[in-house]
Amino acid sequence: MCRLTSSGVPPAEAARLARRATGTPPSVVGVPEQPRPRSRAAGTLPLGDVRQEYRGLARAAVRLDAPAVERQLEAAVEQYSITGAWQEVMVPALHAVGRKWASSGDRYVEVEHLLSWHVSTALRRYTPSAAPQGAASAAGPVVLACVPGEQHTLAIEALNAALCELGLPTRMFGAAVPGEALTTAVQRLGPVAVFLWAQARSTASLALARHVADTSWGVKGARRQPLVVVGGPGWSGPAARELPRPPTLRDAVAILSGAIATAGTGEQR
Repeated sequence: MCRLTSSGVPPAEAARLARRATGTPPSVVGVPEQPRPRSRAAGTLPLGDVRQEYRGLARAAVRLDAPAVERQLEAAVEQYSITGAWQEVMVPALHAVGRKWASSGDRYVEVEHLLSWHVSTALRRYTPSAAPQGAASAAGPVVLACVPGEQHTLAIEALNAALCELGLPTRMFGAAVPGEALTTAVQRLGPVAVFLWAQARSTASLALARHVADTSWGVKGARRQPLVVVGGPGWSGPAARELPRPPTLRDAVAILSGAIATAGTGEQR
């Protein structure tokens, strides 16, 4: 029963299966070939309709059970792909831990740190070191960066992994990229798109986003500019109307892969 509940099975269902097992080893009680259920009971955290795997991941994190966290992240990615695992398992667990920490003073911060580190490790593990070279790379890569002063990188790590999973070229610059360095990188790389992440309103800079969007390269008469896409709750002001701001990882992948496909046909901005 402990094994089942730690993997996300609700306690009542785990008890029923354990009683029915009649000596069967716990590792085979769960009948893995059956569809994994979704649970609507979120306890004190009203997260709505979430996958069972999220519960197992959150419980393992609260126990600081690093091997179990690693196993469950690996299983989630293998079953649902990067995008599905991020949206339906990783993000709900991260939000739950964050809310628990926010409502409990300084308690549970170690849980959030452990879970974030393992999520980052899992995302990088499933990110190829380089996307296959082919027709798509001729359009230029997608540049991924956090705006100056922004240290939260998990979302762009997930986006980088999801794009690489599709074989699309990216350049990841990570946290708190200075504006001048970002402009220089855009001029050197000639990217088809630039994705800027801002977790807080205090770091989101519409002026920087506009400057990047106006950055051009190439020979006279055939100069190009990148599509600038923004992400994160920091862009909830005018940028939400002025620039593309996909609400989910799946939407961001669709916009950026579409930009690469369009650029590859010669219909560049």
